[in-house]
Amino acid sequence: MKKRYWFLTGCALLAAFAGFWNYPKLDLISGFAAKSVASAHFADGRSLRSIETGDNDIPLVNLAKNSIDERSKSATATVFGLKKRTAVWRDGLGAVLIDDDFDVSAPYHVPKRDLTPTNLPFPYGDLPQKDTVYNNIDYDRLHRAIESSFDKNGEKTKRTRALLVIYDDHIIAEKYAPGFSKNSKMLGWSMTKSITATMFGILEYQKRFDVNQSAPIPEWQRDDRKKITVSNLLKMNSGLKWDENYETISDATKMLFLATDMTRTQLEKPASALPGKNWCYSSGTTNLLSGILRKQFRTHQQYLDFWYSELIDKIGMHSMFIETDMSGNYVGSSYGWATARDWAKFGLLYLHEGNWNGKRIFDKSWVEFVTTPTKGSHGRYGAHFWLNSSGYFADVPRDMYSANGFQGQKIFIIPSKGLVIVRLGLAESFTSDTIEEIVESIKDF
Repeated sequence: MKKRYWFLTGCALLAAFAGFWNYPKLDLISGFAAKSVASAHFADGRSLRSIETGDNDIPLVNLAKNSIDERSKSATATVFGLKKRTAVWRDGLGAVLIDDDFDVSAPYHVPKRDLTPTNLPFPYGDLPQKDTVYNNIDYDRLHRAIESSFDKNGEKTKRTRALLVIYDDHIIAEKYAPGFSKNSKMLGWSMTKSITATMFGILEYQKRFDVNQSAPIPEWQRDDRKKITVSNLLKMNSGLKWDENYETISDATKMLFLATDMTRTQLEKPASALPGKNWCYSSGTTNLLSGILRKQFRTHQQYLDFWYSELIDKIGMHSMFIETDMSGNYVGSSYGWATARDWAKFGLLYLHEGNWNGKRIFDKSWVEFVTTPTKGSHGRYGAHFWLNSSGYFADVPRDMYSANGFQGQKIFIIPSKGLVIVRLGLAESFTSDTIEEIVESIKDF
């Protein structure tokens, strides 16, 4: 009897210890859930059920109990009745995960948008594209590759939501999962990093910034961090400490789901190596860059407007919006939303080396900068873009580069083939075989 008593007592103590150990995680779980529900519902009109069985159907996050308040435009989540978190939708800024000190009634700035329609065919305008059939495309092979990327019969393996292929500025293949369409806004996660980096390319083209300068951060001028350049930050080789782990309490998860000002999380980290020596992927670095961008403008309003007036609306990505943190900074690491077609426009801008239908957005030398492999990345990373220069994707052109995001968000740019491929979904299931099939379906003249 005593053995049984001590066994049960030990189990109870272990359970209590495990609960105590994981209790801080509940903040992150409910935070992720609330933010996800608010964004997907108010941005794209998805039902709570569709979000819970789709976007939030991942381990631990699926433990959250969620609710939507249409009147206050907010979403709330708890885990086992604990750690209630709320995300509030604000038109123009998207959803923001708030803390108890956040004043939901306080006025706030929103970006000014130019949504004027352009009477040109896609991708340069809002009219349907011209019907074009290419003699060098094996359409049967192309469509087989597209179909193979989607789940069938209710499976949840590939979890592709959108797949779009553009060749010669024409959509040659486009497919959406049930419940999604060309009008569906989808989260790009870390594809947003490439948007953030592009803002620096635009500033450089406008002669307003030099990425080779030391990072303009006063707190770093008293130690070795003063040697870090903005180029180091763009290449993710600043030497700053960072833990990019989404399965536990880490620098990245604390920043995204707890921080009031996400631009400071990386800023406050010490150096672990000299700049330029080691490559370390860091969402904190991108949000730090967003903070540096903000300081290039006299007012908060100018910072908010710049992203849209000089890039997003300028190339007709009218569905896109980038969400802000509680301090009004764009969460440039993670929170960009757009339709598949508008994400594709971003890829086309790079395919055309910064020229958008005759308008120069950034210099073509910027493309060389972002596609030059960073030391220590084994040829996989440039400057806020992923590369294939080392042949990571076998049998796919080495000049391919991409904007990548969590759960397999991808914009592949293949200059040698004139291709842009956009894949959006909920799993890292898009393989090199699929890319190869798409590429091989198009024969060179």
